[in-house]
Amino acid sequence: MVGGQLGLTGLSTSQARERLAEDGPNELPRPNRRTPLRITMEVLREPMFAMLLAAGAIYLLLGDRTEALILLGFAGLSIIITIVQEARTERTLEALRDLSAPRALVIRDGETLRVPGREVVNGDILVLEAGDRIAADALLVEAQELEADESLLTGEAVPVHKRAAQASDPEQAEPGGDDTPHLFSGAIVTRGGGIARVTATGMRSRIGQIGRFLETLETEAPHLQRETARMVSLCAIGGVTIALLVVLLYGSLRGDWMAALLAGIATAMSLLPEEFPVVLTIFLAMGAWRIAQVGVLTRRASAMEALGAATVLCTDKTGTLTQNRMTVTELWLPSGSVASMGDGSPRPEFHELIGAAALASAPVPVDPMEVAFHATARDARVPAREDWELVHTNGLRPDLLAMSNVWRPVEAGEPLFAAAKGAPEAIARLCRLDGEAHLALERAVHAMAARGMRVLGVAYANTVGDDLGKGHEAHDFSLLGLVGLSDPLRAGVPEAITQSHSAGIRVVMITGDYPVTAQAIAAQAGIGSGALMTGDEVKALSDGELRARVKDVAIFARTMPEQKLRIVSALKAAGEVVAMTGDGVNDAPALKAAHIGIAMGRRGTDVAREAAAIVLVEDDFGAIIVAIRLGRRIYDNIRKAIGFIFAVHVPIAGLAVAPLLLNLPLVLGPIQIALLEMIIDPVCALVFEAEREESRIMQRPPRDPAERLFSAALVLPSILYGGIAFALLLGLHIATTYWGFAPDRVRALLFFALVASIMALVLVNRSFSTSLTRAVWRNNPSLRYVAAVVSIACALILTVEPLRRILHFAPLEPADLSFLVLVPALVLLLCERVKDRKRFLVAASTTARRKEA
Repeated sequence: MVGGQLGLTGLSTSQARERLAEDGPNELPRPNRRTPLRITMEVLREPMFAMLLAAGAIYLLLGDRTEALILLGFAGLSIIITIVQEARTERTLEALRDLSAPRALVIRDGETLRVPGREVVNGDILVLEAGDRIAADALLVEAQELEADESLLTGEAVPVHKRAAQASDPEQAEPGGDDTPHLFSGAIVTRGGGIARVTATGMRSRIGQIGRFLETLETEAPHLQRETARMVSLCAIGGVTIALLVVLLYGSLRGDWMAALLAGIATAMSLLPEEFPVVLTIFLAMGAWRIAQVGVLTRRASAMEALGAATVLCTDKTGTLTQNRMTVTELWLPSGSVASMGDGSPRPEFHELIGAAALASAPVPVDPMEVAFHATARDARVPAREDWELVHTNGLRPDLLAMSNVWRPVEAGEPLFAAAKGAPEAIARLCRLDGEAHLALERAVHAMAARGMRVLGVAYANTVGDDLGKGHEAHDFSLLGLVGLSDPLRAGVPEAITQSHSAGIRVVMITGDYPVTAQAIAAQAGIGSGALMTGDEVKALSDGELRARVKDVAIFARTMPEQKLRIVSALKAAGEVVAMTGDGVNDAPALKAAHIGIAMGRRGTDVAREAAAIVLVEDDFGAIIVAIRLGRRIYDNIRKAIGFIFAVHVPIAGLAVAPLLLNLPLVLGPIQIALLEMIIDPVCALVFEAEREESRIMQRPPRDPAERLFSAALVLPSILYGGIAFALLLGLHIATTYWGFAPDRVRALLFFALVASIMALVLVNRSFSTSLTRAVWRNNPSLRYVAAVVSIACALILTVEPLRRILHFAPLEPADLSFLVLVPALVLLLCERVKDRKRFLVAASTTARRKEA
């Protein structure tokens, strides 16, 4: 029943209790909180950690406790970093939530009482006042100039007017639009009041339907996770196969099967790239820690790497690009004078207009536009008239969208002052405008609306006490002017979008707001040229047609949540890597479906934050660009470290296997290889993680999403660098054996030459674009510390006799030191020649592609 057919006694206490038991609490099921134990279990299920722990277990089985403890130590360190970072993220998210559900004023047993929002049931009668958050979906029974802010559901920055329900109105409808009787859970009453009957609670509400829909969406496995799983299988198969071949080869050629087994173990150790999971886990965990310092929380560390590959950034408008607060932007007087608020305080001739707009508003404003009027009057130092008395108010009517306040001045004998504001056509009617004055008003309204402003007219009248009880039309109003309001851009948004374009990332606005407003904000933000498409047009297209159209569209306006999801899905189907930002419930499905969902932390809803992989604590859109920059740096540094790993394992594996084939003395056994791994692991985990970003990192296009992490373009040059080092070291091995050096002296000389070559390979892999000279002098404190520790360790091994005996090393002669300088120097020079040739070929290829384009 609606309107007068419904009594105001409401439900009885027993009826409310029965319905609560039947329908359940009026709340959305909150996902289980990610406790440290749960985070630990999630971390341990990652392929990279599984490989790291498996490698440690293998070394334990092989009896190499030192290397096993090193690997397990790195695994533990990575797990601790990840758990601490993600637990901190969860605690911050918990602090951002409004843990106390809104309370509701309901009528039960004929009396009003406040109950927790979770206890509101279907059929309850809600009593609503300005400032209330609506506890459930409801149908208005009575309305007194009620307006509601539904921006979290629709993206509309301006509150919408509500009316009482009629017999023909359906129980439920889509949110959005003026003059509807439907209220929605989570919306805020910004003006007026009313009485409403609850029609849906919990999961049956509009918010609940979106939450249920989210549960059906699956999140794609991150790119790094897929690549790591692939490498786990390849490394396991390749390492075991080659180790078995070495055992068979050694045993059959030399007849010593025990030595063959040890040689196989050494080969397995030299080929097992346990540094891969070290690199991937620590780089992502440290990246999450670094980006948290600038107010970006990562709920899934792999999202950082994915963000660096984004090709399209889809963004909501209200609350994301804009501040979701109305401000006075422009003033217009009937004389034709115009004042832009961006030029500073308005001239005195505009003060009367500003003051009347504030007087036509509630004395204690809640409505965002009325808050803006009062703030503008205060900033312009317009007299506040605090001693005036508000004696009468005329509210909005469906046939006249204007409201007025009548004030009594403190001075005796002065006439009453009536201030009115409302839709320009309503104010023109109150002022009885016609002819040229009406045309001038219409032209000004159209010009301001075309710039995305919400335009209100303002008028005043002097009146007497006898007219108080009469309507608007009884007063002889005179037009004061127009006020243009807009939802201002967030600071730094245009600069952030400019950087996005420089980085080859297309920015697309997807909003529930009106097309004119969306176009105006897009122009201010610099989103760029492109077509505009409405939600109705999206709805009319098939998936294939939408996929073909999305590449040319820059603005999607008047979109519903399911249409936002279709747009994101179409972009993904078109081969784009999609990052989606938003803060409202209506953004949540698209946030979850995107490759990278980015939610606003302060204003964002719980639903949006839970659906996203990244949360901006301070709602700073510019922080997204910082995160993209860091994501690209992380991926670059991962590739540098992986290139180094491939390069360094070539000479290690070569020196472990080549003596078997060439009948030379063995120089690398399990203990020597374990010692080398103690050098390689911190180099990978510390040095490359701390490397600076490449030059022009944000001026290059995003990488191809289909690009493999372990690609031929990365692996083959790295193997070549390692092959150069191996060839020089093998030549030194053959030469020193031919010269009659003792085996222990050869082993010591080759070991330290290999250590020096490893440090040379670090310099080779430090940068993709910088020359060797610049790479050497690039600031990286971690490299200095690691190099110092390695030098001290080598000096100790050379000078402490027990250590030399354990490693089967002989003291080096002074002449041997020249080889320790010559070999790494040649490695650097030859590898740099290869890099120069590679850079030349890449540049030539790029130039050719540009000419073809």
